[in-house]
Amino acid sequence: MSELFVRTVTGLILIVAALLVAFEGGYLLAVVVAGIATAMFYEWTRLTRGWGALWYIGGFFYALLPALALLWVRERAGIDLLLWVFIVTWSTDIGAYFAGRAFGRRKLAPTISPGKTVEGLCGGIVAATLLGGAWVLGVALGKPLLIAAPLFALAAQAGDLFESALKRRAGVKDSGAWLPGHGGALDRLDGLVPVAVLTAAAQLLGLT
Repeated sequence: MSELFVRTVTGLILIVAALLVAFEGGYLLAVVVAGIATAMFYEWTRLTRGWGALWYIGGFFYALLPALALLWVRERAGIDLLLWVFIVTWSTDIGAYFAGRAFGRRKLAPTISPGKTVEGLCGGIVAATLLGGAWVLGVALGKPLLIAAPLFALAAQAGDLFESALKRRAGVKDSGAWLPGHGGALDRLDGLVPVAVLTAAAQLLGLT
């Protein structure tokens, strides 16, 4: 089986599972989010072992804040905004992946992540802007989210680069190996971390 096939199948399974849990909400969502945050923190501690106490503490908040943000968004704003978070994050990742494969020429950050390209970055931003914007208009979310979509897509890719820098410093390819074609929890959720936190902040400011 090709890497793309494995990656696609795993990704679809994860998307379906995330949607089912998101729609159910409540206790199930809280338990799943807590479990994922625990996995993220575990992988972080493995990556940063020996780097000092500040890295350990930073990892705790790196896992905790997006978990709280997702639960806050679902509870306070509802399923529509939570799905917007997913749409922006997923479309950024997918758009960047396919645009990079099809058009990628110029390296985005060769010393951090040699596979990422400027064209991939642009593809991710365009995909998030179009799909995130369509969702905002379709379910009547706050119009400021039309502007937030490309900005949050940029933040998602910054989160991806940050996690890549961690792995490069740790000397590993992936944060884990339990998601075929994707690596570990940090590999899969590095873009969701900033998008979730920024969305919760926007909701608190009344922009959604």
